[in-house]
Amino acid sequence: MPDVSAGSLVAVGSLKEFFRDAFHAASERQRLEIDEQSEAYVVNLLTMFARAEALYEPTPEGLRIKPLAHMLAEAVDAPSAQARQRALQRLGDVSLFVAGFFARSFARKLIDVDYHIAMGGGAYGALADTLGRTFSGRCVAAVYAELARKFQRLVDALNEVSEMSYRHTDADVLRLYEIWMKTGSRRAHELLGRLGVRPIMPAGADRPH
Repeated sequence: MPDVSAGSLVAVGSLKEFFRDAFHAASERQRLEIDEQSEAYVVNLLTMFARAEALYEPTPEGLRIKPLAHMLAEAVDAPSAQARQRALQRLGDVSLFVAGFFARSFARKLIDVDYHIAMGGGAYGALADTLGRTFSGRCVAAVYAELARKFQRLVDALNEVSEMSYRHTDADVLRLYEIWMKTGSRRAHELLGRLGVRPIMPAGADRPH
């Protein structure tokens, strides 16, 4: 397995191989136990969204990521069960990738990483419920159910994949604290500890579940 530690150069034969090894290593460090099929799903998702045309959609203003609320509306108003499933999958996939790789960009924006976690986890959960009603769909439903249950932990692992060579600034320390406050992220808590910060939940605040 290639060395995917911070600051190292990774020699791999393909992008999929890189994501598989990096995600596996991040999952081990985050103590994230995940089924082999679910891990393969996440690796395929990362490989697919590495291509901009798969993540972004054409608009009059250029390529954009469609707002999650619009994706949810499309799922609710879908003309068929198959279209609803595709819309829910797209919502879950985009939410996971964006929360995992673009968490720092949410700072000072109205929509934060916890919103993506809630939307993505909810989409995967709804998809699992729908697919689980048929015998043929139960196997893949189990994958989506696990992704829904462990969505926040998966975001932590993807954060680590995206930040392997990143150095934290003072502003990032505040951002880590904010993420921990909003999502209860174990990774954010551990990173704060490594940076010499002991996060304490303010009196009266609700700890995320």
